[in-house]
Amino acid sequence: MVGKTTTGVTIRQLQIFREVLRAGSERHAAKILKITQPAVSQQIRQLELEVDLALFARENNRLVPTDRAWDLLRSVDGALQSVDRIEKSIAAIRNEEAGSLSLAAPGVFCLNTIPRAIQVVRQSNPLSFQIKSGSHQQIAEHVLNGRADLGVSRLPLDERAFEWAPAATARNVCLFQAGHRLAVKDVITSEDIIDEALVDIEPQFAAHQMNINALRYRGVEPDLAVEYDSNGHDVGFVAAGVGISIINSLIAREYRQFGLEFRPFEPGAVYHYVVFWQRGRQLTTGMRQTVDELLGAFAAT
Repeated sequence: MVGKTTTGVTIRQLQIFREVLRAGSERHAAKILKITQPAVSQQIRQLELEVDLALFARENNRLVPTDRAWDLLRSVDGALQSVDRIEKSIAAIRNEEAGSLSLAAPGVFCLNTIPRAIQVVRQSNPLSFQIKSGSHQQIAEHVLNGRADLGVSRLPLDERAFEWAPAATARNVCLFQAGHRLAVKDVITSEDIIDEALVDIEPQFAAHQMNINALRYRGVEPDLAVEYDSNGHDVGFVAAGVGISIINSLIAREYRQFGLEFRPFEPGAVYHYVVFWQRGRQLTTGMRQTVDELLGAFAAT
């Protein structure tokens, strides 16, 4: 959907302009839009000529937005969101006609919950599914940019960009081998794991800081046996007896086939998981069915 305004500005120019502001650079915008960086530069120059405004300052081969650029974005963003919804609706219709649906979700949920939901969907609807994984931020970007029809993530999400249906609430648990000494505990605390080797998520994640700080508060430097960067990478190490892991209860239940045990862990946090889609998007029959089955699968987990 290209189109022109009465000023000669194209919708595509405005979409590229918006993405440059969002991404912070022409290079990142080009990667997101899947076009070349020179094409982005050309469209930005043409936009500036059409509106007769200096939207960016050029500093060290970088585009630095001017105040006028932000003013323009605020003026056109609502219209661009409407265009986005139309484009996504067209894409959804095409996808449904092609019998396909794209779902972005943390890879760990492909161990049990997502496969069970898709199996039920396909009993009555022969959809083909494309699964995309990544961090929570990457999953949101997949849905926002139309690379995925639906997403599974946890709150917070930007309510201006997304709509969602609540899927599950999770709390922190301690995961360990069956028969571990911790199995006699109803609730495990940081004091209980002082002498345990840990299989823990990397430092850039908030959960890491919560786990490590709980030990350091007691004057203990944790024994970090393994650090991993994505949920699902921990279970093999715990199953092998390398160490224990502090995760959340929803993820722990994905590991049921490994014969592990888990108990509530304190201090902990609460996580709210949702199935979500782009705000304003009309859900196709296949999307609605997939949302319903995902919610049912999470409820049964």
